[in-house]
Amino acid sequence: MKAILIDYGAGNVYSVARALTAGGAQAVLEANPRHALRGDVLVLPGVGAFTTAAERISPARDAIASALRGGHPCLGICLGMQLLFERSDEGPGHGLALVPGDVRRLTSHKIPHMGWNTIESAATPLMRPPRLTTAYFANSFVCQPRSQSCVLAWTIHETQRFPAIVRVANTLGVQFHPEKSGQPGLDFIAQFLREVAV
Repeated sequence: MKAILIDYGAGNVYSVARALTAGGAQAVLEANPRHALRGDVLVLPGVGAFTTAAERISPARDAIASALRGGHPCLGICLGMQLLFERSDEGPGHGLALVPGDVRRLTSHKIPHMGWNTIESAATPLMRPPRLTTAYFANSFVCQPRSQSCVLAWTIHETQRFPAIVRVANTLGVQFHPEKSGQPGLDFIAQFLREVAV
């Protein structure tokens, strides 16, 4: 399986690449969004700012969004999950609008939401035993889908509850960083890759 890992030009994507490789995929770092669909799975990593990342993918936004709606597998991590939505309070720019809704700044007292947190999961194949019950988060913004039907799991930071995992077709968005969540996080990525390879 060939996993195309989009490079927004900021942050360290190599931990994600290593996690994909550990999960059995060939990870290919790609800066040109027009080449985003040349693999078996697209990965939108959790590095950078929304505006910069939205600008980077904008030349191929419509093509990517159409492919994901049609079932092309995708894993969006943190910022990558937020790019699946329409827009963000973080700054101007258009996301892929695969998930109707917006990205809002956390209203919690302590920002950013940083460190390990519990995941409240539904009974879904990707969350089957051994389930990923805790994961590493690093975010100041959270996704607010207009419908909760796409939400597979939640988390709570202080008193604010927000989606930890969303899914549309073969696209999975996770607000946490599975590549930084120890062996359970690596297993989560491997399980996703196995599922979409079928």
